[in-house]
Amino acid sequence: MCLRVFRYQAKHNPVYSAWLDALQKDPFQVGSPEEIPFLPIRFFKEQRVFTTEIEQQITFSSSGTTGITTSSHLVAEALLYQESFLKGFEREYGNPAEYVILGLLPAYLERPGSSLVYMTQGLIDQSQHPESGFYLNNLNELSTVLQHLKERNQKVWLIGVSFALLDLAEQEPPVWPGLTVVETGGMKGRRKEMIREELHQTIRKTWPVAHIHSEYGMTELLSQAWLGDTGRFHCPPWMDVCIRDMNDPFCLLGVEKSGGLNVIDLANLDSCSFISTQDLGKRWEDGTFDVLGRFDNSDLRGCNLMIQ
Repeated sequence: MCLRVFRYQAKHNPVYSAWLDALQKDPFQVGSPEEIPFLPIRFFKEQRVFTTEIEQQITFSSSGTTGITTSSHLVAEALLYQESFLKGFEREYGNPAEYVILGLLPAYLERPGSSLVYMTQGLIDQSQHPESGFYLNNLNELSTVLQHLKERNQKVWLIGVSFALLDLAEQEPPVWPGLTVVETGGMKGRRKEMIREELHQTIRKTWPVAHIHSEYGMTELLSQAWLGDTGRFHCPPWMDVCIRDMNDPFCLLGVEKSGGLNVIDLANLDSCSFISTQDLGKRWEDGTFDVLGRFDNSDLRGCNLMIQ
């Protein structure tokens, strides 16, 4: 399937096709996924990374600081994204209808085109609980809602940008084992940056018996990797990662080696499924991976966490 998607995109995606030509790489000479060239993620800022056969149904755009060019991800079928994040959620957490889904995403709600907001809204719709919804700056109201949910021992899935979760923690909200808190990174200049371990330790001081998880996703991907109680990110079956040498981007490294993070996302059917990111990471033997930070010269992004 990976090779089929690669050859489809090599033929129908002009930007990816030109990249392969520049590398003098014949798609039909590529015999395994390990030989597939990855497209630098910056092309999503500079080019229209899309197949020529159909028009986009929706466009997602990345966050960024003032003056920085943001990425655009053209999506031909919104249903494909919906299926990807729903199936990914179900594999990780089960049926969304079992949860009250809460979104604490103020910086994302305040701009159009956020794929994270789109995903969270889809999960809220699937939840069908009247308490499910977004919260912007009304943290007192959110704390009250959480208290009512705790009294019912209701399972809750709360996804939030890092600075907003820390703001909520200062309200000393209720805690119970049925609460799952998912951070997406991102201080947005509101607080000092911190590595993920420090962030999770800070959150756990407020929610000691809750589940503290992370989401690895970005505008350029239609799938998400999740960090659960095991402490490492893992992908759904249609997504994978590998590690490239920081000095030779065409050399892939083995397990337990740190380097640049390459992502395969087969849900990116009509853009590019093979992306060379600006994240640093390490892959383990079981296929899980760590995100260690970002390259020093990469743009500041909404989900940035500092290099460890």
